[in-house]
Amino acid sequence: MDNNLINHPGVLIGFAVLILVMLLLDLGVFNKKVHAVTSKEAAIWSIVWITLSMAFSGVIYATSGFEKFTQFQSAYWIEKALSVDNLFVFILVFGFFKVPKELHHKVLFWGIIGALVFRAIFIFAGVGLINLTYLPEMTIFGEVVRINVILSIFGLFLVYAGIKSWVASDDDDEEKDFSQSAGARLVYKFFKVSKEFDGAKFFTVENGIKLATPLLVVVAVIEFTDLIFAVDSIPAIFAIAPDDPLILYTSNIFAILGLRALYFLLANFIHMFSLLKYGLAIILSFIGVKMVIAPVYHISSPVSLAIVGGVLILSVIASLIFVPKEKEAIEEPK
Repeated sequence: MDNNLINHPGVLIGFAVLILVMLLLDLGVFNKKVHAVTSKEAAIWSIVWITLSMAFSGVIYATSGFEKFTQFQSAYWIEKALSVDNLFVFILVFGFFKVPKELHHKVLFWGIIGALVFRAIFIFAGVGLINLTYLPEMTIFGEVVRINVILSIFGLFLVYAGIKSWVASDDDDEEKDFSQSAGARLVYKFFKVSKEFDGAKFFTVENGIKLATPLLVVVAVIEFTDLIFAVDSIPAIFAIAPDDPLILYTSNIFAILGLRALYFLLANFIHMFSLLKYGLAIILSFIGVKMVIAPVYHISSPVSLAIVGGVLILSVIASLIFVPKEKEAIEEPK
């Protein structure tokens, strides 16, 4: 059986058509009218996206074998896990700009459209760069190995990111002035911005002058926030399949598309996962170590999937058992 997903164009065409149809249904049918997404609606969409993701991984198993299947699963759950950090920041951004609940979906939708584009650039460019940065063969501990400069740098960075995430304070983001973020400054540089929202519009007219609305600022902030988080998540998935951008991209996009529904499902309960950041720190550090030692010792995808899944499950269980008594629920603005 051919183990390269790129040799199965039917799978890729099916993926592209599925994503396009689902986005059109999402924006043009189910969310044509601006409304606040309920927990029930979010739960249904979460199940839909996870089901589609698992079904697609089944197609990969059928066309490309068990190794590619575990690579997809590992990359998917790593991205899914690391994306939980985004949810907390999204809550803070919406609260900072006082975004009405009914507009949250539109902001996240356009944020995901941006992620589709930028993740493709990062992943395909990254794989190309990795292929160009292998050092000549050398002997280490009696074994002939080829070290990749980019993967080694990514690995060391992820170990650092894991340690930093472990010791980081939860108050760092809570005290952040999002109006000074790169995304907000970019909008303020090119447009005059109105002080009030105008429904779901990105632009409005006041006294005959066309102005951007705060909603456009929020979308820009969300986009740049995703780029910042991609600095951790994209190098992490390169540890799984550094030579297969299609496995990385499809798994990444399925995880990102399900993030919006997960946000609405968990927004009022994110405080219940207070220990998850320690699990994510361990996962980042593990992946970093895997990348550094890869030339001399290969940790297989099934083993990586088991470790990532185990750490993630244990950290969630620990968070639910040891809920900080002084931690109040983080609620969205009324």
